[in-house]
Parts: sequence; structure tokens; C-alpha cells
Amino acid sequence: MRFSDVVDLLVLAALWGASFIFMRIAAPELGPFVLGFLRAVIAALFLLPFLLVRAGTTELKTHWKKLAMVGILNSAIPFFLLAFATLSLSGGFASIINATAPLWAAVIAWIWLSEKLDGGRTAGLIIGFAGVVVLVWNKQGINLPGALLAILAAISAAFFYGLGANFTKKYMQGINTLVVAAGSMVGAAIVLLPGAMLYWPGDPVSIKAWVAISIMGIASTGIAYVLYFRLIVNVGPAKAITVTYLIPAFAVIWGAMFIDEKLTMNMVIGCAIILIGTALATGILSPGHRSAASEDDA
Repeated sequence: MRFSDVVDLLVLAALWGASFIFMRIAAPELGPFVLGFLRAVIAALFLLPFLLVRAGTTELKTHWKKLAMVGILNSAIPFFLLAFATLSLSGGFASIINATAPLWAAVIAWIWLSEKLDGGRTAGLIIGFAGVVVLVWNKQGINLPGALLAILAAISAAFFYGLGANFTKKYMQGINTLVVAAGSMVGAAIVLLPGAMLYWPGDPVSIKAWVAISIMGIASTGIAYVLYFRLIVNVGPAKAITVTYLIPAFAVIWGAMFIDEKLTMNMVIGCAIILIGTALATGILSPGHRSAASEDDA
């Protein structure tokens, strides 16, 4: 991976790590359908002006069917499922389950796209997941009523993220990443609209919830998805989606900074293991890299 790709990966992890906090704030008041719909709508409204200025609407019109499918697989379904999951699970626990997305992506890429799953990448995936377990060993925070269904929803969301990443890699090559991000958000908003209309909250929504969904729509969705689709193009879906390993680490950082959560030793160890696993899975650290470089020098 290039240095710019590493920067994109870290920024994306920071933005998506914050989204779990925002979901915990807004989901109880808005509900899964409305939260998912507003998240997609706000992101689309934020991205469309940039799209009109920089890329125009030609690609949007040409590839609207593929963009709609990306919106369904990679946004509409996961947005709803994760919002539903955070009604019963803590944001930290939901992010742990979300960290299984690279496993799904790697397996789907191996089966569907015939991508090689070598020993280094496999080891990186396993190490990264082990780091997530260490990080949150004493912070599961499960709310028992409805927890099983919420866990299944979160696992399903991770699966769809893996599927959506591979669909993007296979069918969206050569399409402007801003077009993919904006178009998929429009598609997700349209799909979620009927549910949002049916389950629109009857009680007034607090300012706190509106602020949370606004920031999540612009930063943790609009900006984040431009970075995410750019990573898929540059490094491939299996490597791009390893960002989910870093999300719990950033959740710990945000918690320590903004809500006075203590930084324990298992958190430090967990973060270190996650970074090593992600580096292996993305190829930053590769068992054959040093030897290959030495051969080139020779």
C-alpha cells in the first residue's frame, strides 16, 4: 500500500469509529429505518454538489443500475441492520462484530473473484480479529433482551459489507469514486424511504439526536464513503475492508477523549495487535516483501 492509501485507511477508521457513537445516540429516538434513511439522504445532499461540479451526471445516468445495487448492498441494508443492532448492543460490541467484515470479504473474494488467500493475509486477518477480542475483553456491554437478534443483525451487516466491497471491485472499475459514493447514497435513500415514512417517529426528536445524525451523514458517511471506494479501487476490497479492524481502536480513543473512558493496558495491547494484523492483511507487512526487495537490490 502507498502512504496515501494508509492515510485514507486511518482517516476512514476514525470517521467510521465515531459513527457507532452517533448511532447509539440517534437510534433510540429515530429507529433503524429513519436513521438509515437520514444518514443516506444527508450524505447524498452533501456529495451531490461536489459531483455536479467535478464530474457531472453522465456516469451517474449511465451506471445507475450498478450504483443502486452498491447502495443496497453496501449502505441501505448495513445501515438498517447496524442501527437495529445498536438498540440492544453497545457501540463497542457492535464494532467488534463489524470487524468480521474482512473475513467475509476475503472469503467472498476467494470464491467469487478467485483472489489468492495466501498465508500472510490469512494470518493478518486472524491476528487482527484476535486484537479486537483483546481490546474489548471486558467491555462487551450486551443488553440481554433482544441481544441474540441484534448480534445476528450485526453479523449480517458485516457480511453485506464484504459482499458490497467485492461487487464494487468487480463491476465499478473505472467509475469516478465520487460518482460511486454519491450514486450509492441516492440509491440507499430511495430503498429506505418507504420504511422511514412508515416508522417516522411520532415524538419530537431531540437536538442531540439531530446533531448526531447530521455529523454522521456528512463526515462518517459522505466523506467516509469517498475514501472507502477510493481504497477499493486502489488496494482491492479485501484490503480496504480491513479498516473495520481499526474502528474499535478509534472508538476507544474517542471514548477516552470525549467521555472520560479510562485507557487500560488490555486496550493498549489490543490496539497494537490490531495494527499488526491490519498491516499484514493489507500487505504493509509481508513475509516476502523484505526478501523480494533484497533480490531487487542485488
